Amino acid sequence: MKKFMLCLGIGLLAAGSSAMAQTQQPVASTQTAAAKSPLDGKVKFKEENIDFGTAKLNKPVTVEFTFTNTGKEPLIIQNAQPSCGCTTPDWTKEPVMPGKKGSIKATYNAATLGQVNKTVFVNFKGIPQTVELHLRGKVAQ
Repeated sequence: MKKFMLCLGIGLLAAGSSAMAQTQQPVASTQTAAAKSPLDGKVKFKEENIDFGTAKLNKPVTVEFTFTNTGKEPLIIQNAQPSCGCTTPDWTKEPVMPGKKGSIKATYNAATLGQVNKTVFVNFKGIPQTVELHLRGKVAQ
């Protein structure tokens, strides 16, 4: 009887493992390639994240995000919106011709001590995707 129960237990365990192995599919085979971004072939940023290091309290710090127009049409920055009022963006106002460079400068007022993580949201005319540019650093006395 003990042998029968042992064999039955081993058989159920093997059957359960086999059933689970058959229902699991490899992750790679169920995923499709990532969708193409509306920015692809139109604009390429040198950096989308800039660490400005350590800034002095009440001494504004400015970082510059540069980009290249990789498309075939002039590229126009429609808007650059900061994540808060402590950051002020300024950007290339004229159209950026194909193959040429433009920039977005972000000035952080550095009025608060501690770690800084700010974002500037950029929209280009005719491109339905917002670009997020991040500036990080620390403000110390």
